Amino acid sequence: MVSIANLSPTTYLPLEAERGHLFLIPWILQWRSRHLWIRLSELSRATLILENRKQALISCLQFSTVKVIRVDMRLSEADLLLWAKACAATQKQLFLRIPPSIRMPHQHQRFWWGVKRLCDWIAALVLLIGLGPLMLITMAMMWVWMPGPFFFKQWRVGQRGKLFEIVKFRTMIPNADQLHHQVMGQQQGLHKRKDDPRITPLGRWLRKFSLDELPQLWNVLKGDMSLVGPRPWALYDAVRLPPEGYSRLNALPGITGPWQVQGRSSVLDLGAVTRLDLDYLHHWSILKDLKILFLTVPKVLSGIAAH
Repeated sequence: MVSIANLSPTTYLPLEAERGHLFLIPWILQWRSRHLWIRLSELSRATLILENRKQALISCLQFSTVKVIRVDMRLSEADLLLWAKACAATQKQLFLRIPPSIRMPHQHQRFWWGVKRLCDWIAALVLLIGLGPLMLITMAMMWVWMPGPFFFKQWRVGQRGKLFEIVKFRTMIPNADQLHHQVMGQQQGLHKRKDDPRITPLGRWLRKFSLDELPQLWNVLKGDMSLVGPRPWALYDAVRLPPEGYSRLNALPGITGPWQVQGRSSVLDLGAVTRLDLDYLHHWSILKDLKILFLTVPKVLSGIAAH
């Protein structure tokens, strides 16, 4: 097996032969300023990913001194998931390789952005404590009517393209992710369906009033998200973005934002959602965040356009 700790500046990464078969993953690995960059080889756009190959990749990363890994946006969703799981197991930071943007709020309004982040942390802590009883009641309902794990974790794209695991209350049947592409098929736009058969009756009710979103306060407390910000893209949506939408992935995502208050689940076009997010980012202010928070409350209580 090739050790990542001893790679040349540009190296193809083959995984060891097993039972007479050589599994070759067509990635190119490059060192840049102590960061490991993962590019898709032009030799082949097809990638063979097997679950048992994850352990081989973990073994390589465990013996490497590299702390930050950046992956090409052209990698498939399966590739990104493989790297995300391997990096999580070895405590490495994983970023998507995206073009930088000079129009993010934290760059041109640093003081007020700092105020926003402080308010995020305080509010998330207070809300987690204050809403604790409601979350316990929700978990009790799930224990009675929806046996299985309480929480659902999924890889999302965060600030500067950093991948993180979002936490929600589970609203679908166990192992729903394995049926995702079968259910969505060739659906264009955001992969959300009002009639998604994987959603349980209790899960549909939790989604209607956004109770499934409450555990995301933990993501805010950790610094992965904000109370207000653009939608955190799931990997299966992010890989379908056009190149002109990549810079939007530099933003810190939020629990609520322009998408939620200007259409919620009724707006599914990737381009329309991206335009909403960019308009919010380019004209960001503390007052705009407060306005979105106030508009979110009646939207959530009404349950309109949520699924």
